[in-house]
Amino acid sequence: MSSVVVSEVFLSLQGESTNQGKLCAFVRLTGCNLRCRWCDTEYAFTGGERMEVGEVVAKVKALGVPMVEVTGGEPLLQPGVYPLMRALLALGLTVLLETSGSIDVREVPAGVRKIVDLKAPSSGECERNDFRVLDSMGAGDELKLVLGSREDYEWCKRTLLERGLLGRPFEVLLSAVHGELPPDQLASWIIEDKLPVRLQLQQHKLLWPERSRGV
Repeated sequence: MSSVVVSEVFLSLQGESTNQGKLCAFVRLTGCNLRCRWCDTEYAFTGGERMEVGEVVAKVKALGVPMVEVTGGEPLLQPGVYPLMRALLALGLTVLLETSGSIDVREVPAGVRKIVDLKAPSSGECERNDFRVLDSMGAGDELKLVLGSREDYEWCKRTLLERGLLGRPFEVLLSAVHGELPPDQLASWIIEDKLPVRLQLQQHKLLWPERSRGV
């Protein structure tokens, strides 16, 4: 029986992505291969509880909502995440996967909606991006870039244009690092450049600014 190390399982509203504001169950797995400077989930780097895939699925099913996101940390570090995603799909749920752009996503089960979080320069992990990951993304998937400065924005714009990422079938979402880049500033740059992307706010940080877990 496959197992995973789980940091937390909880019910909240989807704070990001095109599903922002919808009820969503979250399965946060332990461990990450990156150390982004502005990471807000460092507690998920270590610890957690090893659980059988069936136990995790039962917890998600008990939450009683039609959407679940598998996140981390970096969930694709754990081999057990693949049978977990297949089991969640078998329940008829909408399954989202939040992953960095540093790990191959070709083995992610068909039907899982991939949210790939490319790392901008201010994260300190930009060199870890593997752009080949984007070749395995299609309609229903999402490319997310979290930006902390004007330099990040210029890097983002250049990357999107030079790599032809604005013509792909997946959504492109930009958001601002909380407390570093005012979101209205990012909005003004997008408008000025008429950049065909979606601005997203981190809703959970607006609703529960003092909480990091369970949101």
